[in-house]
Amino acid sequence: MGMFKRANEAESVGQAGERADLSLLLLQGEDMIEQLGRAHMSWGLGSADRWDLDQTTGIITWTFPDKTATAPAQILGSFSPGSGSWLWAWANKSILPDMSRDARSFRDWAEDNGHPALAQPKIEADEKAAATLVALAVRVTEATGYYRGPGGNSAVIITFGPVTLTAADGSVSNFNINID
Repeated sequence: MGMFKRANEAESVGQAGERADLSLLLLQGEDMIEQLGRAHMSWGLGSADRWDLDQTTGIITWTFPDKTATAPAQILGSFSPGSGSWLWAWANKSILPDMSRDARSFRDWAEDNGHPALAQPKIEADEKAAATLVALAVRVTEATGYYRGPGGNSAVIITFGPVTLTAADGSVSNFNINID
């Protein structure tokens, strides 16, 4: 994805500054994803028997043998390795508008901060470029949870908020991460 590669020609101070700012956000986003992943693994993220996302309620549910975990969710977009593309949720007609608020927020940020290539509905992307888009979006939206939903031909990327854990005996606890 060309927007993340170093240009061969000379660039203005403004262009270099923009790339440095974007590079810093990318590093922060990658760090956030790593930290969020470790934190959410403590309740079982990544090991559920199944997961479901209800667009009408905006709730993601992970089902385990001994509990369920639920959280308010947003869809950032989807990555299709076969077609080598990333599609933002706001541009996907199968995603309800209320489920793409985080994606629209990132699009608005990209446009407002001089990164129109990041705000295109569909972006040519390999695995690395898709991960870069996710890291930037997680950082910019200050997401407190991130999940890559396995799928057939594509992977849906979901951000989520505070997690409610409901044990088989009906007891309830909450798992929340504060981003500073």
